[in-house]
Amino acid sequence: MRNMLTIAGKELRSYFNSTIAYVFMVLFLVLSSVFLFELQKFFVINQATLRDFFGLVPIIFLFFVPAVSMRIWAEEQKLGTLETLMTLPVRDWEAVIGKFLAAFVFLLITLALTFPLPIMVSALGNPDSGAIFCGYLGLALLGGSYLAIGLWISSLTENQIVAFISAFVICLVLFIIGVDIILTAVPRGLVPFFKGLSLGSHFSSIERGVIDSRDIIYYLSMIGFFLFLNVRTVEARRAL
Repeated sequence: MRNMLTIAGKELRSYFNSTIAYVFMVLFLVLSSVFLFELQKFFVINQATLRDFFGLVPIIFLFFVPAVSMRIWAEEQKLGTLETLMTLPVRDWEAVIGKFLAAFVFLLITLALTFPLPIMVSALGNPDSGAIFCGYLGLALLGGSYLAIGLWISSLTENQIVAFISAFVICLVLFIIGVDIILTAVPRGLVPFFKGLSLGSHFSSIERGVIDSRDIIYYLSMIGFFLFLNVRTVEARRAL
């Protein structure tokens, strides 16, 4: 546990010791704040809601999260520091989870910086606080899934651009396979499977303000599965 937290702390500090992290955060906040230009809708529909925001962020995450995760293992391999890490008395799973926790905390901090939006919406009307909580919970779980996928892909290559593009494509596919336009193109018998596998379908369920244990278990399973693949990849590299 101590090794895992040490790695997490070291990785998290490395984010904030780099200007790239601040650039990512600023870009994310600017893009997500496009929502501010939609404020006139409140007065048109006479309803204070963050639904547009929660609909926009998963798309931004498709670019933001792979950009954050692409360097985590790829950079270690390119600089040759992975071999040094492998010689330390650290279990592979501790290194993987430590790096994931650091990236996840960075993601949560970035999300937390959007706090002016719910405050502003609350000042304009009487939004459903339960739906806002569920929306942020869904974003955290979705972002964690994207991160787990990105970390695994990063462990497969030392090229950060390849890691970014591959993670983006996999996350995009898993997000959209549950949308209606895709489901209409697959055999009816496969519709439940595609919908159940879709990152987007489970997020939509949580975003509506309903916390279903099946959605929580799904996201935790996705995170656990890709972290497991990450551990296996690191183990394979250690054996070389």
